[in-house]
Parts: sequence; C-alpha cells; structure tokens
Amino acid sequence: MKRHEYFVYILTNFAKTVLYVGMTNNLSKRLAEHNEKLNPESFTSKYNCCHLVHWESYQYVREAIAREKEIKKWRRSKKEALIAEYNPGWKFLNEEVLGN
Repeated sequence: MKRHEYFVYILTNFAKTVLYVGMTNNLSKRLAEHNEKLNPESFTSKYNCCHLVHWESYQYVREAIAREKEIKKWRRSKKEALIAEYNPGWKFLNEEVLGN
C-alpha cells in the first residue's frame, strides 16, 4: 500500500520580507508552479514568493491541513522563530527539494 505524504511549507521572497504558508501533496511540483507564476493574480506571484525556507511532512492530510491553519494564524515573529529553529540562516531550500 502506498504511503501518502503531505507537506506544509513556508515561502518567502528574495529579500525575505514576505511569508507565505501553503500545503500540498507534491512539494517539488508545487514549488515549480510557484516559480512559473501560473496565476499572476495570486499572492505568491504578486509578492514574488518562490523561495522555500521551511517545510514539514505529514502522513495524513487532516494533520497537514490543521498544521497549515495553525501556522497561518501565527504572528510573523512566531513564524520566523519556526523557520530559524530548523533553518537558522534562512537558506533557500528549493534545490534540496527539487534535487537540482
């Protein structure tokens, strides 16, 4: 039986001034979609959020949705602390996920 995997992720722009929290079942595909700016009216397109700085993996979609909602409610300072805990230098993680 195939194991399902869902991801909660945080993107930022190059200057790291904007944060976006999302959820997907295919992180590499979703990152590519953000990079391609398929929807020019979307938040990530308008603010050039395509740099991955944090992600978490979940087996169950309900857990991932709940976590995404939880993080979205946080103040920016708490989101920054979460990122810094696992990625202290706020390194862009796109290449690690995409395997480039």
